[in-house]
Amino acid sequence: MSHNYSLSMKNITKKFGDFTANENVNLDVEKGEIHGILGENGAGKSTLMNVLYGLYKQTEGDVYINEEKVQIDGPLDAIAKGIGMIHQHFMLISAFSVSENIALGLKSQKEPFIDMVEIKRRIKEVAEENNLTVDPDAMISDLSVGQQQQVEILKALYRGGEILILDEPTGVLTPQESEKLFATLKMIAKKGHSIIFISHKLDEVLEICDKVTILRRGKNVGVVSTENISKKELAGLMVGREVTLSIEKEDIKPGKLVLDVSNLTVKGSTVASSLKSISFSAREGEIIGIAGVDGNGQRELVEAIAGLNKVISGTIKVNGEDITNKSAKEILKRKIALIPESRKVVGSVCQFNLVDNMILRQLYDKKFNCWGVIKYKEANIYTDEIIEEYDIRTAGKSICAAQLSGGNLQKLILGREIHLDPNLLLAMHPTRGLDVGAIEFVHEKLLEQRKAGKTIVYVSTELEEVMGLSDRIIVLYNGKITGIVDQLEASRELLGRMMAGEYIDDIKEASL
Repeated sequence: MSHNYSLSMKNITKKFGDFTANENVNLDVEKGEIHGILGENGAGKSTLMNVLYGLYKQTEGDVYINEEKVQIDGPLDAIAKGIGMIHQHFMLISAFSVSENIALGLKSQKEPFIDMVEIKRRIKEVAEENNLTVDPDAMISDLSVGQQQQVEILKALYRGGEILILDEPTGVLTPQESEKLFATLKMIAKKGHSIIFISHKLDEVLEICDKVTILRRGKNVGVVSTENISKKELAGLMVGREVTLSIEKEDIKPGKLVLDVSNLTVKGSTVASSLKSISFSAREGEIIGIAGVDGNGQRELVEAIAGLNKVISGTIKVNGEDITNKSAKEILKRKIALIPESRKVVGSVCQFNLVDNMILRQLYDKKFNCWGVIKYKEANIYTDEIIEEYDIRTAGKSICAAQLSGGNLQKLILGREIHLDPNLLLAMHPTRGLDVGAIEFVHEKLLEQRKAGKTIVYVSTELEEVMGLSDRIIVLYNGKITGIVDQLEASRELLGRMMAGEYIDDIKEASL
């Protein structure tokens, strides 16, 4: 090998029975390079990274680190070989301090004792070297999401990580935190570390990455330099066709009042996620976007409306009827549909097949139920129709939901809920983890619902999507509304400041 590669994966093939997830995939990453990996859902990105991190053993192919062929026998072996992985959902114990989280699982030179003084000294040293602001004594539960991510990066560097894998690292960050993360990654790369950056956000990939490897259906499509390619070209390579990246929305005059939330207070799992007397409304043909960093009350709000979380005080009215604290079954009868935050825990029963998952919300409907007996002929036809309409890529409808990729499971849930023909659709992160082609499809479906006069409450941390889809945008911070802005007034800077806790009135006064 003539290049100065820190990592080379050569002709990696990974099979699961008769299914081939990766087929002769190649990945070369140079020292000091930030290398992006792009691909549709099910393209094989996660499988390839799981092979690199030792979670899977490749069926064929070889892995080279610093131009030496290696065998990776598990995550601990990967860490020992200088590979660190920062997951999208942080692997930290909230009841432990920063230093305790970093020390966890490491061998001590003073076994059976742990030299916490030396560990804290080393943490401060590594943090200063990489411009990370981390207090070794801080409790994880007291840290912001951005600070927790810094701890994850610091943990990987502390353990000798020379090759860092970041999976959707900005999904839970404010725009300001994302900018700080990018500055940190660029500094780390300049010191000779190699970074593998996995993201569905093409703007981010073009901003942060030097090169991009693109996968499609488990195979290499190509390797491109970000200096010589556009966002539209990247999207086309990913999905194999031209993709509309802009959101084109018709002007629609909102109709009658559908949702009226007044002085709503709901207890969350944390102080920040507990809703504190919030009020807003939504009308027919209107998409109300809910923006904010994850954990600031978005889930509690949606679950309260859907009958999954108890309201302490305040009221929720739909079409003039008070539905506060009604059961989920009663809520469903009022034609309120839910695309939940967790597609695996709340949105589906992973052990059930696709047919059973598709009719979960209609088990008592005469269309699928005759005197307590499920009409599987009708259910199978119904499932086939949605699989085709929503392009759900599956080996068959008899497989269990757990066997679907995250993106295909999301499309199954989206199809099921929209086919309920709801008056009010609660959509939590409906495009999370989806590729650009699938995101385009979801947007089209939501805008079809808006055009049909449906009311949509749309929760997302993707500011571009919120600004593009929503008619009005509500920003939540610490369980409170920091402002409600019209789509035409919204900007990344304004929403980002509101997401960080600044109230819109204070922002307006400061700008005078």
